[in-house]
Amino acid sequence: MERWRGRLALVTGASGGIGAAVARALVQQGLKVVGCARTVGNIEELAAECKSAGYPGTLIPYRCDLSNEEDILSMFSAVRSQHGGVDICINNAGLARPDTLLSGSTSGWKNMFNVNVLALSICTREAYQSMKERNVDDGHIININSMSGHRVLPNSMTHFYSATKYTVTALTEGLRQELREAQTHIRATCISPGVVETQFAFKLHDKDPEKAAATYGIMKCLKPEDVAEAVIYVLSSPPHVQIGDIQMRPTEQVA
Repeated sequence: MERWRGRLALVTGASGGIGAAVARALVQQGLKVVGCARTVGNIEELAAECKSAGYPGTLIPYRCDLSNEEDILSMFSAVRSQHGGVDICINNAGLARPDTLLSGSTSGWKNMFNVNVLALSICTREAYQSMKERNVDDGHIININSMSGHRVLPNSMTHFYSATKYTVTALTEGLRQELREAQTHIRATCISPGVVETQFAFKLHDKDPEKAAATYGIMKCLKPEDVAEAVIYVLSSPPHVQIGDIQMRPTEQVA
C-alpha cells in the first residue's frame, strides 16, 4: 500500500457500514479519502476519530445525493479544484427496496437503479476522466457488488435488487475491457460479499425490524471490516495483477 500514500480515494456511501469501514482502512494506510453520502454527520464523526487516533491519512466528508447527477458532477469538480483529482474510486453506495417484480412500485425500482447502476456508472466515468486528464495510469476503480450479482435467491423482495447487481458484474467486466482498449493500466475490480452485518437489512425490511434482525441472527455474518480488508488486498496487489472479482460469504451462509 506504500505507493498509495498521500493519494486520493473517493468512497461513496461512506456514512456507515462497508463504506465507513473502507474509508477508515484507507485513512489508516495514509490516503486522503473523500467520503460522500447524503448526510455527512457520521462521516464527520469518523473523520474526527481518525484524526484523534493519529492515522496518517485524512478523511474529508462531502455531502452528495448520488441519485442526482448534478450533485455527482459538482462533487468531482470540487475534488478537482481542491485536491487535484481521484486516483481510486470505490463505488460502495447501494440500496435495496422490497419491490417485487409482479407488484413493486416503479419509484422503488428507479431508486435502486439510480443509485446501484447509474450513480456507479457516472462516478466511474468521472473518475476515469479525472485520471486521464492527469495522466494517472495506475488508478483503480472498485465496485462493491454482492453475491446477489451472481445468483438469484428465491426471495421476491430481492429480485430487482439482484438485477441491479448482475448489472454491476457486467459493468465491471465491460469497464475492464474498455480500459484495456484505451491502453491504460487502470484496473477494475468488483468485490461481492454475501451477508454483511450492517443496516442494510433494516432498510430493506424497514416495516419489519424483527425480520431484519433475524437476517443477522441466524449465522456469524461478515463484518464491514472483512470487506474493507478485501479492498486493501485488491489495492495491495502488484500493478501487473488484475483481480476481477472477489466473492466472499460467511462460512455458514448456504446460498
